[in-house]
Amino acid sequence: MAIKYAKRMDNLKASEIRELLKLTEKPEIISFAGGLPAPELFPIEEMKKVVEAVLDENGMQALQYSATEGFTPLREKIAKRMENIGIKASADDILITSGSQQGLDFTGKIFLNDGDIVVCESPSYLGAINAFKGYLPEFVEVTTDDEGMDMEELESILSTKENVKFIYVIPDFQNPTGKTWSVERRKKLVELANKYDIPVIEDNPYGELRFEGERPPAVKSFDTEDRVVFLGTFSKTFCPGLRIGWTLAGQELLQKYIFVKQGSDLQTNTMAQREINKFLDLYDLDEHVEKIKDVYRKRRDVMLEAMKEYFPQKLKYTYPEGGLFTWVELPEELDAKKVLEKAIELNVAFVPGGSFFPNGGKENTFRLNYSNMPEDKIKIGIERIGKVLKEMI
Repeated sequence: MAIKYAKRMDNLKASEIRELLKLTEKPEIISFAGGLPAPELFPIEEMKKVVEAVLDENGMQALQYSATEGFTPLREKIAKRMENIGIKASADDILITSGSQQGLDFTGKIFLNDGDIVVCESPSYLGAINAFKGYLPEFVEVTTDDEGMDMEELESILSTKENVKFIYVIPDFQNPTGKTWSVERRKKLVELANKYDIPVIEDNPYGELRFEGERPPAVKSFDTEDRVVFLGTFSKTFCPGLRIGWTLAGQELLQKYIFVKQGSDLQTNTMAQREINKFLDLYDLDEHVEKIKDVYRKRRDVMLEAMKEYFPQKLKYTYPEGGLFTWVELPEELDAKKVLEKAIELNVAFVPGGSFFPNGGKENTFRLNYSNMPEDKIKIGIERIGKVLKEMI
């Protein structure tokens, strides 16, 4: 058929991660591919009581349409939680979204015309890259080290490039590298954003999952001109299937997100919002998050110890202080996709790193997730990948 599609469709293709996740349906596969939380930690028994309470107390309202902005009591609770990372906000500063991924899509719709520039870390989150690609931008990648973006390189870009629409960052346990920005880099980012009058999109799905050390203040906490948009979610700390996230911003920016939300899906699932709100009324979310952190900390430690034991000694990989991922760099001549092909033959999956670079390259990298597999399988899977690497190097 000679169907004529929008030009933006030429830029869209299946997510490499989502395609790899299909492999996880095979029970024999040990998958380090997705960013999936551990399902055994979902509060199923508590949620049975929560659902019953919501329907008994406010069933008609829970099953009805509701405000675009979201359920006010839930927004109030989110605003209160934001105080832990230095953000002073009220319910009026928050829009409930269908996961923080929807916030990313709305960001592209709000800011980007064909050929506009998105500045991002190198590498960056594949889901964000794909969300923005639909609006036909150009990507300018900024070199990232263990403290975050290289600020000199960032300023050079901002001072010489026209049509930079926003800077997209994941400052806490970055996806895919697991790295965390220093406080100094966070402050400097806001200074440069103010100087060059550029919005910042702070994507923060993993910040609460810190295993060691103090949690740094959010980039948004240093925002003096309401130019930082903070994207948060309950997906990594609670139940991802509920798809509840939020966008926090100053009134001018937030109104744009609300308008786009109205045109997109009117509102986020009313029942799911009330369920999370009721859980926060009845139970201690922080206590639940501590249980998650204990499990993930052990799994991270097992993975890194196994990598130390079974991987070739000269390989570089990150030591995340929290979150879900570690990042591996191979010798430049080695293609991680070729490594994956042989690993899959041994029933192990991971995500090759090339797709995390919006302008291509760096095929000698890959991402490993440690949150979703039990410790015994982590050790077996890393041993198998190590065997492949030793054969190929």
